[in-house]
Amino acid sequence: MNIEIVSGSPRSNSVTHRVVLYLEKHLKEFTRHNINIIDIRDWKINALQQEVFRSVENAPEDLQPLAKRMFEADAFILVTPEYNGSYTPALKTLFDHFPKQSRKPFGIVTASPGALGGIRAALQLQSLIYAIFGIGSPHMLVTPMIENKFDKEGNLIDASFQRNIDVFINEFLWLAENVTSQTEHLL
Repeated sequence: MNIEIVSGSPRSNSVTHRVVLYLEKHLKEFTRHNINIIDIRDWKINALQQEVFRSVENAPEDLQPLAKRMFEADAFILVTPEYNGSYTPALKTLFDHFPKQSRKPFGIVTASPGALGGIRAALQLQSLIYAIFGIGSPHMLVTPMIENKFDKEGNLIDASFQRNIDVFINEFLWLAENVTSQTEHLL
């Protein structure tokens, strides 16, 4: 199964990206799945672009590698900070250009330096997932006080948070593996 972890913060010094690095390492170590990161900072996607990309060939040449990964993903983990009570505009722009991720499972991860951990962004992401025909895992990873949980290299520094991570990963993988196997039977 191809799982793309989408790092949704456009900031160069993103603390949210710490969770992305941890999830990538953890999933590669403990699963047999193909795990990759789509870092929103690596792609120049115009916010006002009106074209929707429905195939790799339909995408501009510079975005074709991204299009290939979006279309070949079996599941996504969306990681975002909270921007004014929602997820980042960069994350929204990505899925505005690659919508209709029908029957693909999604995990939601938020992070914040504050005590709420981005819960409002997580709730907003649920609406986006359903709008693009994805299937959201109800088990989200909400990460308050991010600087106290992960270091800059993505290492967990608060061992008590491991249980939250394990519940999120186990539930996301259960959903993704079951949906993916059912979807394969439909083809």
